[in-house]
Amino acid sequence: MIPRHLVIGVAAMLVLVLSMSLYLRQMRRRAAELQATAADARPVAPPASGPTETVTLYVADDEAGILRPRSAQIPLPGGRQQRAEELLRALLGIYQQPGSPHPLAPAADIRSIYLVDPGVAVIDLNAPFADQHRSGILDEQLTVNSLVETLAVNVPGVRRVRILVEGRTRETLAGHADLTEFFDVTAVGQALAEKARQ
Repeated sequence: MIPRHLVIGVAAMLVLVLSMSLYLRQMRRRAAELQATAADARPVAPPASGPTETVTLYVADDEAGILRPRSAQIPLPGGRQQRAEELLRALLGIYQQPGSPHPLAPAADIRSIYLVDPGVAVIDLNAPFADQHRSGILDEQLTVNSLVETLAVNVPGVRRVRILVEGRTRETLAGHADLTEFFDVTAVGQALAEKARQ
């Protein structure tokens, strides 16, 4: 017969091994959560304050190759520049969600928008926006048109838009869409209307 103290010792060891394996599993889950949080390199912008307004965001649809207007309720601050930044950040938020119709990198962000009179807007993107953007004529043009049209429809008086990356002129977004020139809002709107009629 097996001595009683040996049975108790083996049972205690089994309980200890089981509890350690549960603890290890919990620690691995926490480490994975922390790693996922650390991988999100987007800068944290302060939350927008101001009254909530209904705006129209022009969301790119890669499958159809067009922009689709989408209404959204977002808080908008009083200043024109801050309003413009919040509009485009709301648009990027749609693109950075799982299952987005036009996915962008999680670290992509708008550094700033400068509204220069008469009727010029300068969008300054961060480096990950351009460096991690999918390369392709249609993908890049949809992104540019989405930014320009969303800004033009919601910020009165914008007639031309310039896109910079990290405060500097860049030849292309990801190899195709020319960023060296201004984008004429009327021309972009007409191109979008023609595409929608096709």
